[in-house]
Amino acid sequence: MIENYSPPMDPYLDVVYNDDDILILNKPSGLLSVPGKGEALEDCLEKRAREKFPGALTVHRLDMDTSGLIVMGLNKYAHRHLSLQFQNRNVDKRYIAIVYGKVAGEEGSIDMPLICDWPNRPKQMIDYERGKPSQTKWRVLTRGENETRLLLIPITGRSHQLRVHLKEIGHPILGDRFYAHSKALELSDHLCLHSKAITIMHPVRKEKMTFERPSLF
Repeated sequence: MIENYSPPMDPYLDVVYNDDDILILNKPSGLLSVPGKGEALEDCLEKRAREKFPGALTVHRLDMDTSGLIVMGLNKYAHRHLSLQFQNRNVDKRYIAIVYGKVAGEEGSIDMPLICDWPNRPKQMIDYERGKPSQTKWRVLTRGENETRLLLIPITGRSHQLRVHLKEIGHPILGDRFYAHSKALELSDHLCLHSKAITIMHPVRKEKMTFERPSLF
């Protein structure tokens, strides 16, 4: 349940790239990707996009608290082509996260199956018997006094995957109101997770395109 929803208004719509077929947007933290239930949750990236690009169709989503790049199709053909790329894991996605504590080692991978924590939805949890396969690669970028900046590469695209995986290895993302402990919450007033780069195949031109937007943290 989202309480006191007050999405950022500036910028109202951050367009990274558009042509006749695709639309790349930079979503701010605090804005829903698609409408929630009820009139109070109508404002979202999809709605704003359609005000300027009436044919915009959502291909994938980011959590409300996550910022960064989102791809939309501007016609049914492009939407289907892009959707299949995500479904078949042919899209390269790179995230930046700041996590609590000092992560040991320089790089690694997390392989933990995820399932919805139904009584506490939309939260997710690890379940080795019923969970869906979920893999995340990580690499240390910098280390602070009690935090680590990571590059994250999700191999699968499960709901809350990065957030749960990092919590499970003892390094929750700073500001994560669902999964962080009190010390990690105190270090940031927002979720420090940003979709910084995405590589797709253009549905018409059939060439790979990479888009990037740096994080604000």
